This record gives sequence, C-alpha cells and structure tokens, in this order.
Amino acid sequence: MILTTLFLQASPSEGFGGMMLPMLALLVVFYLFMILPQNRKRKKEKKFITELKKGSKVVTSSGIHGKLVDINDKDTTVTIETGAGKIKFEQAAISVELSKKYTTAPAKK
Repeated sequence: MILTTLFLQASPSEGFGGMMLPMLALLVVFYLFMILPQNRKRKKEKKFITELKKGSKVVTSSGIHGKLVDINDKDTTVTIETGAGKIKFEQAAISVELSKKYTTAPAKK
C-alpha cells in the first residue's frame, strides 16, 4: 500500500525538453505569420520606390495628386508638382503611381 502511494505521488516530470517543443513551435508560427509577411511588404515597398521616375503621376499617402518633378536619392525626397505649385515629400509618402495603373492592359476574360 505504501509503495503504490509513493508511485502515485512521484509523477515523472517532462523536464526542459518537454517545454522546448511548444516554445519552438510558437516561435516558428510567429515567424511565419508576423516577420515573413512584414519582410515581403518592406521589399515590395522598396522596389516600388526605386522604380519611380520623373514625370510619373503619383498620389501621396495624404491624398495629394501630382507629377514627379525631382527625385533626390541623397536625402530620399521627391518634389511633386501640383496645380498649386511644387511640394517636397519623403519618398515613402508616395503610395500609388497612377501612370502604371492606367497604362496596363485590362485582364482578358
């Protein structure tokens, strides 16, 4: 009777290895759902900004429409000509390039 009580009280512990597997799985899921998509988005935005050229019609993130007049890679700024005049913005403020949007052919059905 005392022997069975001792066996019931002393349950085997999983130790450090039993806790590592769920932690590792959590890190993998975190990487797949958080870090990887963020890296893809950053690369896509960087490619978009490097492909901008003078004369492109663009829209800024604040909704200002205009035409690119100057691109300064040294301090990462662009100058946009609007109806009211010229405005200087950061390159990251460009959200849409209208020139590309309207020159691509529509998809065929």
